[in-house]
Amino acid sequence: MASRTTLQLLSRRATTLATMASPSRTAGFSTMTKVLHQHNAANNSNSNNSTNTSQPETHFGFQNVPESMKEALVKQVFANVASKYDIMNDVMSGGVHRLWKDHFMRTLAPTPGTKLLDVAGGTGDIAMRFLDYCKETHGDSTAQVTVFDINPNMLEVGKERFTKTPYHNTSQVSFMEGNAENLEHIPDNSMDAYTIAFGIRNCTHVDRVLKEAYRVLKPGGRFMCLEFSKVENPVISKVYDVFSFDVIPTMGQIVANDRDSYQYLVESIRKFPPQKEFAKMIKDAGFTVMGQGYEDLTFGVAAIHSGFKL
Repeated sequence: MASRTTLQLLSRRATTLATMASPSRTAGFSTMTKVLHQHNAANNSNSNNSTNTSQPETHFGFQNVPESMKEALVKQVFANVASKYDIMNDVMSGGVHRLWKDHFMRTLAPTPGTKLLDVAGGTGDIAMRFLDYCKETHGDSTAQVTVFDINPNMLEVGKERFTKTPYHNTSQVSFMEGNAENLEHIPDNSMDAYTIAFGIRNCTHVDRVLKEAYRVLKPGGRFMCLEFSKVENPVISKVYDVFSFDVIPTMGQIVANDRDSYQYLVESIRKFPPQKEFAKMIKDAGFTVMGQGYEDLTFGVAAIHSGFKL
C-alpha cells in the first residue's frame, strides 16, 4: 500500500508545480493539490480511530494512489489539457493519430442506422469520423452517436466542434457526462457499437468498463478500442521511450504550458496491459474475439482491439 509519506510527497510536488506555473496551469494543479490534501486529512483523521481501514490502491501514472482518488486526479488532467488536446495529439504523433483513427473507423465499418456509443470521446473526433463515414459511404443521415465522457471540459470542446458542422442541433449527435464504469443511463442491449479511443487506460477498473460495454451492446454488437500499446521491437522500443519520456512532456510544456499532465499521459501508457493481456480481459468480459483479437499499428505503438457480443 502507498504510505502517507508518498501521498504527502505527491501533494508537495503538485504545490511546487502550481507555484511555478502560469495562472491557467496553477488553477489545475491547485485542484490536484486540494484532492491530495483532502485525502491526507482523511487519513490523519482515520489514523486516530481504532476502526481505521486501508483503502485499495491503483496507479496514477507511476504513482500509487487510493482508488478513491484516481477519478478526481484523471478528471483534473483532462480539464488541464482539454483546450489543447487535439493540437497536442498532432504535435506528439506528427498527425499519425489521424491515420489511426481513420483506419479505426474503416475497421468498424458502420452500416446505415448504426447507434454508436463513443466513450471517452469528449472532443468529438471519433464521433465526427463516424457520422462522416456513414454519410459519405452510405449517404446515411440516420446514424446516431452518443459522445460520453467523464470530463465536462472535454465535452465542451466536442460540442463546440459540432457547432461548425451540419450535424449540429440534429438527433444524430448527443453528449452525455458520466463514468465509463457505470453507464447507468444507457439501457441494456441498446447500442450497435461501442468505441473508446485513448481513454480506457485512464479508467480505475478496466474490467468494469468492459462489462458495462458488453451490457449496453445489442446481441451482435461490436466493441472496439484504440489504445496505445507495447512496442515489442527492442530498437524501436528504445527510441519510442526516449521520445515518450523526454520529448512529449517537453512538447506539453511548450504547446500547452503543462508538462506534468503530459508526463502522466506517457506514464499511463506504460502501465496499461500489453496487447495479449488486454485481449484476454476483453474475452473475460464476455466478448467473442476473432483471431488474436487485436491489430498492431505503427510497430505496436497503438493497437485496435475488437470483440463481438454474440
